[in-house]
Amino acid sequence: MKVIILAGGFGTRLGEAGGIMPKPMVKIGGQPILCHIMSHYASYGHKDFFAALGYKATVIKEYFLNYSFLHSDFTVDLSEGKVVKHQPCKNDWRVTLIDTGLSTSTGGRVKRLESCIGSETFMLTYGDGVSDIDLSKLESFHRSHGKMVTVTAVHPGARFGELEIANDQVLSFQEKPQVGQGWINGGFFVIEPEFFSLIEGDQTMLEQEPLEKAAQMGELMAYRHEGFWQPMDTKRDKDYLEGLWEQGKGPLKN
Repeated sequence: MKVIILAGGFGTRLGEAGGIMPKPMVKIGGQPILCHIMSHYASYGHKDFFAALGYKATVIKEYFLNYSFLHSDFTVDLSEGKVVKHQPCKNDWRVTLIDTGLSTSTGGRVKRLESCIGSETFMLTYGDGVSDIDLSKLESFHRSHGKMVTVTAVHPGARFGELEIANDQVLSFQEKPQVGQGWINGGFFVIEPEFFSLIEGDQTMLEQEPLEKAAQMGELMAYRHEGFWQPMDTKRDKDYLEGLWEQGKGPLKN
């Protein structure tokens, strides 16, 4: 199944690290958080990635263009300009990098990849959040209910879009409410291609009109994840994830 990763964020709340590079490229344990997310998907057999780029798109493009050399030993013949790698790349991922615009909103970035996805069911997540979610169970849940969209619901603090859920159906999708029942949007979506028709254009926020409309239509279902989930919005989040990695805890393994 194809996987869209929203990787266009500025990362301005990450202090110096976020200002130097795109947020998905901020490193945890020496590896961009984007790669940790992709590794998780790949461990479940999902290896066809479409990164929706924005801020400093060239940084991400250059990283993956040189990925196989950065992760292997190689010899450079300076006299002839030849480069010979000594090991094959350990990852057999297919990574498509699409510049979806500097100021395009999250929904607009997804809309711009419609031609890449075609008529297939696809997965979607953010380029700054990690989890130990069982993606096979998520996919099975999506197939079981036959609705347009499945969103993963998680239990963190109250600064994210909150979901009102009854019998696994999302009744409302509210962006950053003040109070509620405690389930929030954790990303890790499974989506049918009909969802593209709910996105108007570049300035459409994924978390507003499209998902709110899907909820009103009765086409948005919630997969409840009780395990680990952590975004990387602030330097404090980054330091927390780095600490887990150093201890060998959580989904980011040494």
